[in-house]
Amino acid sequence: MEIINNVKGTHDIFGEETNAYDYVESMMKSIAELYAFNGVRPPVLESDKVFSRGVGESSDIVRKEMYTFPDKGGRMLTLRPEFTAGIMRMVVQNKLYATNELPLKLYYCGPVFRYERPQLGRYRQFNQFGVESIGNNSPINDVEVIVLAYTILCSLGLEGVKIKLNTLGDEKSRDNYRSALREYFARHIDNMCEDCKQRYELNPLRILDCKVKEDQEIVKGAPKINNYLSDESKAIFIQVKDALDVLEIPYEIDDGLVRGLDYYSETVFEFHYVSKAGVDYGAVGAGGHYGKLMKELGGPELPGVGFSFGIERIVSVLKDDGGLKDIKQELDAYVMPLSEEALLYAQEVAILLRNSGGYRVDVCFDKTKLANMFKRAANKNAKFAIIIGEDEINKDSVILKDLAKQEQKEVKVDDLINKLDEHFDKEEE
Repeated sequence: MEIINNVKGTHDIFGEETNAYDYVESMMKSIAELYAFNGVRPPVLESDKVFSRGVGESSDIVRKEMYTFPDKGGRMLTLRPEFTAGIMRMVVQNKLYATNELPLKLYYCGPVFRYERPQLGRYRQFNQFGVESIGNNSPINDVEVIVLAYTILCSLGLEGVKIKLNTLGDEKSRDNYRSALREYFARHIDNMCEDCKQRYELNPLRILDCKVKEDQEIVKGAPKINNYLSDESKAIFIQVKDALDVLEIPYEIDDGLVRGLDYYSETVFEFHYVSKAGVDYGAVGAGGHYGKLMKELGGPELPGVGFSFGIERIVSVLKDDGGLKDIKQELDAYVMPLSEEALLYAQEVAILLRNSGGYRVDVCFDKTKLANMFKRAANKNAKFAIIIGEDEINKDSVILKDLAKQEQKEVKVDDLINKLDEHFDKEEE
């Protein structure tokens, strides 16, 4: 019978890799919660309008990368290609802006879907973690989100993270800049790629993000946004930079940084990383400020700022740097019944330790030699072996063996949790 493989651009996560994902996501969530962000879980399926109106018709995501299809009722649905627009829809629909103190500080984690060329640390189904801070227009709110993202990367052990920073200005600034870009690219567009020709008509800012080498040379000569900023946008960007300087957060200005989503305005940023092995991962995370996204989705005109990380890319970076070698699943105890009759008793002991003691416990179900059981305990990184034979059953006891010290003693079942508690309490001292 034919073996069915996973869909191109997707990947199975199992074994130690699952531990790595759990570790990274747990660390990110914990730090976001320190900054008073709360978790949300919007659905994977949304109306296609959420993204065409929210992300923007000129973005590559909407034009080329979305998985959009009609359902059986004829509604056009999309597997989310990013979280922010869906979260805005959720906030608007549930009027969270009216029933909560602002800014709304939300974090998310889950799968997203984009039909793009699979590459290093990136898939067609991949996982994102990110935050949105909605309803406050202070530049210092933008700074807090940048600092949060930087803190997460540093806490995961990434050294030398490079923050690239730019401003897209307000609406007036971008309108003036688009006019200047159209004038400049009009002389070159006939010789540029088909994508750039479409971008020229829809939103010439997108041309600055072109990855075609020949077009990138043309882009180098394009006007820069800072020559078209309003006084208000200049003042906002100065506040952001000054605050980062005071907080000693390193950054560099990249006046070609525009981000790939149309809803961004004012400050935008990316986090770049080169691994210890010299692999350039490019942007491992990015984000920015947005002004009118909520209004586009039917809500009030509230600003926001957010970022997202690709979990796959972060895990790849940590693997490359050797930052995951100490992340192993460990057992507190491996229970070894020495006979068929001892198996049910072993299960009772395991359930007691799990439910009343909070210990991670596994049981050997196979009829095998004691030596093989010890090998399995070692493979499972168990700290204790609990051996149960006929004598132990009769005496309502077990043999408790410390596998690191190779010391063992008989312990009454009623006292087993106390003995384990004593051991682990000493380890924490």
